[in-house]
Amino acid sequence: MSLMGELTFFLGLQIKQVAEGIFINQSKYIKNMPKKFKMNELKGIETPINSNIKLNRDEKGKEVDEKLYRGMIGSLLYLFASRPDIYFSACLCIRFQSNPKESHLVAIKRTFRYLISILYVGLWYPNDSDFAGSRMDIKRTSGTCQFLDHALVFWFSKKQTSVTLSTTKVEYIVAGSCVAQILWMKQQLNDYDIKVYHVPIKCDNTSAINLTKNLVQHSRTRHIEIRYHFIRDHVQNYDIDLEFVLTEKQLTDIFTKPLSEEVFCRIRRKLEMIDLK
Repeated sequence: MSLMGELTFFLGLQIKQVAEGIFINQSKYIKNMPKKFKMNELKGIETPINSNIKLNRDEKGKEVDEKLYRGMIGSLLYLFASRPDIYFSACLCIRFQSNPKESHLVAIKRTFRYLISILYVGLWYPNDSDFAGSRMDIKRTSGTCQFLDHALVFWFSKKQTSVTLSTTKVEYIVAGSCVAQILWMKQQLNDYDIKVYHVPIKCDNTSAINLTKNLVQHSRTRHIEIRYHFIRDHVQNYDIDLEFVLTEKQLTDIFTKPLSEEVFCRIRRKLEMIDLK
């Protein structure tokens, strides 16, 4: 390795370092995407997915080129590093790679149109963050996103693998996954002598929050595996603190459902995604 000056480009990521912080985006990569798939005439649009969309297998739909469809999916996956705003729309289209139909292709083209319309948007990491006193914040429905101060550092959403009769159970199990990720992050920070205490986890399900504070087993918890109850120990030790957040203020909605333009743009701003040309 040799020192070659300030980092500006790395594996498709454009990195701009200024006095106020670091900005990461992939505008050059996005510019070449329409050319690669011969879609130079695409018009921009304000959201990556229609708020009323209901994609299914569409078994009677018109078949499309599977190789083309998978290539477009692959291009979107590479953008996840700097564009969490397309996470839900891309993951939704991924489900239909084995036998894509025209309706699926239309959906993925819309995501391309959205990227073209806001080409220079990326993630902003301010350098004045006080990580020693930072709060790692998780906001979720069926997904999570974690912040160090105001910097988004991790996000994901997952489709449930089984049908449950209780939303409380689903929320409680996902909260457990969040805690596991947070504990790993705390350990990494501890290696750099950065101490973080009382991490707040934002949850919009009061029943799930109550379960973490109630050590008594009852009918609502009997179907939840013991391994998920470790969250209670950390609540009792004040390592984490589950806090209630209104559903309309839930940031992870952008990772879990199609949204109206107004709500989508509001959450995108909250994730510290900006346009820094």
